[in-house]
Amino acid sequence: MEKFCLVYKAGAQDEGKLLRGFLKERQISKAALIDIKFNGGALLVNGSAVTVRYVMNEGDTVEVFFPKEEPSDDLSPEEMPLDIVFEDEYVLVVNKPAGVASIPSREHRYGTLANGVLGYYHSKGIHATIHIVTRLDRDTSGLMLIAKHRHAHHLFSLQQRELGVKRRYEALVHGEMSGEGGSVCGTVDAPIGRKETSIIEREVREDGQHAVTHYEVLRAEEGWSHVSLRLETGRTHQIRVHMAHINHPLLGDNLYGGEELAGMVRQALHSCELSFFHPVEERDMTFRCELPEDMRKVLG
Repeated sequence: MEKFCLVYKAGAQDEGKLLRGFLKERQISKAALIDIKFNGGALLVNGSAVTVRYVMNEGDTVEVFFPKEEPSDDLSPEEMPLDIVFEDEYVLVVNKPAGVASIPSREHRYGTLANGVLGYYHSKGIHATIHIVTRLDRDTSGLMLIAKHRHAHHLFSLQQRELGVKRRYEALVHGEMSGEGGSVCGTVDAPIGRKETSIIEREVREDGQHAVTHYEVLRAEEGWSHVSLRLETGRTHQIRVHMAHINHPLLGDNLYGGEELAGMVRQALHSCELSFFHPVEERDMTFRCELPEDMRKVLG
């Protein structure tokens, strides 16, 4: 895949429009058009090169070729087994294991999911860099959404602003969370900001960013509970901070007051469901994956 390409068909409602406006309606930004013009992209109508001032006719076929992307020199490709749940030419959905960072950092420059995905791209001849839409903490497992091109990433970013990318997690937390009938649902609406004494840790604080987590107890035992959680916002460490805030820290999460229990040596958090509207295929998609072995062992 040398260049990322999108194809559109003009309808009766597009007659007489400038190509610039036609593409704006399809959320192709002015910055993307400049990139196309100066960095090796192309705009074709019915197979011929045109400019954005072209006047549209009903039935026109528009092809938008974006420039080839090059990954950052700071990111090196690596061979890595990937659990690919779904892939097409626009998106990649991967089930990330615990213990693998999403992107390189000072502490983990290599062996990250980004390194592995870039290695996979190289092996398949895909000329793209890494565009992670939904990132996970190093010790959180589960589904991650990755866009294969910056424009696809842009479309997902617009969707995220409207809460169009939905995630459901399952966690094991300290304490027996139960209500009448043995089940309980609730919402934690508490702003999150960086803790002043740490560059890593977050906390609930009045001047933090708006953060909302919805939870439902799936099972409650003496000493721990199995909880389903949905995010309305996506702050760093949001679930971990919010559950600790209501005095139910995640098992194994020693950063936020959790302790090792029943063999859980990392935060017991798994991204088990991912839903989004495919911005190119224009259809709703939902993916699920089962809990990893360490969490299943606790559940018995």
